[in-house]
Amino acid sequence: MSANASPFSRRAALLLVGFGALAFLAVLWLLATDIGGGSTNDGGAHAGGRGLNGYAALADLAERRGFPVRRSRSEAAFEQPGLLVLTPPHYADPQAIDRTIRNHRLHGPTVLVLPKWLAFPAVPQLTDGKARKGWVMLSGFGKAGWADEIAAIGALDAEVEKVAQGEAGWKGFGRAGRLPDARAVQTVSSGRIAAMVRDARGQTLVGYLDDRTATSDLEAAAGREPESKPPAFDGGFPVIIVAEPDLLDNWGMADETRAMAALSLLRAATGGERMPVVFDLTFNGLGRSANLLTLAFTPPFLAATLCLLMAALVVAWRAFARFGPPLAPERAIAFGKRALVANTAGLMVRARRFHLLGRPYVERARERLVSALALPRHLDPAAADAAIDRAATARGEDEHAFTSAAGRLLSARDPHHLVRAALDLHALERKLIR
Repeated sequence: MSANASPFSRRAALLLVGFGALAFLAVLWLLATDIGGGSTNDGGAHAGGRGLNGYAALADLAERRGFPVRRSRSEAAFEQPGLLVLTPPHYADPQAIDRTIRNHRLHGPTVLVLPKWLAFPAVPQLTDGKARKGWVMLSGFGKAGWADEIAAIGALDAEVEKVAQGEAGWKGFGRAGRLPDARAVQTVSSGRIAAMVRDARGQTLVGYLDDRTATSDLEAAAGREPESKPPAFDGGFPVIIVAEPDLLDNWGMADETRAMAALSLLRAATGGERMPVVFDLTFNGLGRSANLLTLAFTPPFLAATLCLLMAALVVAWRAFARFGPPLAPERAIAFGKRALVANTAGLMVRARRFHLLGRPYVERARERLVSALALPRHLDPAAADAAIDRAATARGEDEHAFTSAAGRLLSARDPHHLVRAALDLHALERKLIR
């Protein structure tokens, strides 16, 4: 094989490396965007639900109106800046909700939407086959038991009541309208909640926790003059309570007036700032652990990630900027007589049959000397050895020179003595033939 030969050209190597890099980036993108993680349109009352009780329309509307919207499936969002929208179901853990509100209000405002409707997936037989994925059927209503157990807010005194058709109206944020269904209207009557949206009876449908953390927009929506006093604690953000979910859910977003009021609520909660709006999905059973890409760039794993990236750059540089041509491996069995001898010798060394080498070498040396000294070919080995000894003595060698050298070679059992005896015999042969 030529020393410069290579199975791949430089262009082919670049294409392979480029394709691998693109595939790796695609995997990272899939991890970051959570594509393939399963549909969130399961009929639940959250930002992924597209049924009557879901909030997918509100998230989509906010996104279209310029809010940076994110649907979070990780509790890590509770400690990140931005407006957090919580839509816990009836069975949510009140301690978890309380802990979430306490932690997040140090990072941004919080909107807590109380649940009201009890729903189940739409049955095709009951909808003439028109039901789509995620649609629900409302089976009843009721207040959440945890509504009076949130220590960070206090008892909300939530109530779900049937009202007359004429009392199903609402008014707030400079707008007024009707609720989509008068069968059930949920209100709160806690004295700690400052009302921003009221129903026709004057009950609170939407309000904020009155602890002097409200923005001026929230206070204006509640019909109050902006407070000149400092906030109750440094770094605190307001908490907004939405008692009537039909003002924000997909059923409520079907009306333009209610949709505009929902946008006004988001703007008032953010104080007019362009901050992210995070819709939480973890309380609805859709939480997921942090993906690998997020962990890779989060301390303490960030240091290891940077080291791996630098190592990859070094390996790529060394691969395309090598010193000299690549080394080609030699053949395991080379061509020619010398290679045959070397291979045979290697086989003998591996088998360690050194005692078998002496006799053939002596016989071949005897044949060559008999021919060179013109001795009769019919002589037996003993007579031929004696004749060769006499010829050696005549040329000044020691008596029995050939017989002695041959005997040492025949008795040798290790490579060192074998080679020494063979060299002595070879030297005697050269002197007699010369």
